[in-house]
Amino acid sequence: MKILYIGDIVGRIGRQAVGRILPGLKKKHRADLVVANAENSAHGSGLNENIVKELNQAGVDIFSLGDHAFSKEKDVSACFTSQLPVIRPANYPPGVPGQGVYIQSVKGENIAFAVLAGRVFMDKDFDCPFRVGDMILANLAKQNISAIILEVHAEASSEKIALRHYFNGRVAAVLGTHTHVMTADSQLSAQGTAYITDIGMTGADEGVIGVDKENILKSFLTQIKYPHVIPEKGQAIFNAVLLNINLSAGRALSIKPIRETREIH
Repeated sequence: MKILYIGDIVGRIGRQAVGRILPGLKKKHRADLVVANAENSAHGSGLNENIVKELNQAGVDIFSLGDHAFSKEKDVSACFTSQLPVIRPANYPPGVPGQGVYIQSVKGENIAFAVLAGRVFMDKDFDCPFRVGDMILANLAKQNISAIILEVHAEASSEKIALRHYFNGRVAAVLGTHTHVMTADSQLSAQGTAYITDIGMTGADEGVIGVDKENILKSFLTQIKYPHVIPEKGQAIFNAVLLNINLSAGRALSIKPIRETREIH
């Protein structure tokens, strides 16, 4: 089973990059399933039903969210109400709309996807990702699940690495998102857990983590906060990882980083 997992899609330019690059990649690598973090896809923050449909037409099957999941609450709540394949962090407090675990059936096999948000240097008080992860795995153990893919949406590399060790051998993959910068540490453990600290982003390549550089530089130079402007055109970067999963064992066989660029007009 091959799963393509795309890093944080930022704005229209990121969506355009997915539309231009994903169909060819999906065909080239014969990906069975495509997952994308889409919490920044609505002009840099949030997700809505129209964007889910747009990205689905480009080939994305499942959409994950992070700490910006509810930045446009009404829009994302409509996605949950429509029962679209959208996953928010599972360690939001009880009673929060949406789902933190999504089970997808492919070729008769059930693959579970879950998102956990980190707590170090994050601006929200999420529940403990370690303990919530334990509860998720205990619940999935009662079901017919062939493999579990865990996304860790977190700021601190140390927290992601700790979660990698904690869930090593218990899930097929632990994939970091949130920082928008792909790390060079993709690896496969002896226990069959694929890992990367951060997949990176899909968005404007010539700014600062997807945002136009001019206001970011002004903010650093003056310590005055200027609005984040998401470029509409220019060079876009597409970051993802390709997982190869042995479903009979619930283990990863490989993880391959993918980085491509396109000029968006």
